Amino acid sequence: MTSVIDSPVVDVVEPPTAQELAVLDVLVRFSGRVVSRHELARQSGLADRSERRCDALLVQIRRRLGADAIRTVRSRGWILHPDAVPAARSLLG
Repeated sequence: MTSVIDSPVVDVVEPPTAQELAVLDVLVRFSGRVVSRHELARQSGLADRSERRCDALLVQIRRRLGADAIRTVRSRGWILHPDAVPAARSLLG
């Protein structure tokens, strides 16, 4: 498993989608804290979408930032790794 420190932002051809950026923005704003699926969907404006939409978006964000950038906390939600915050902010612009 590669450390977030050692994995640069993955060069993905397509720019991040508006939904990916919305989810990433929530993770950055809540950095250091676990964000539940419900809270992530609500804060990113995806509450009216499928319950699993955030999961799919997190897969795409992990492809951009590296697999270890977002940690799953079982039965609670997700947390952005502190070392991934600068790369996440650079994606947000």
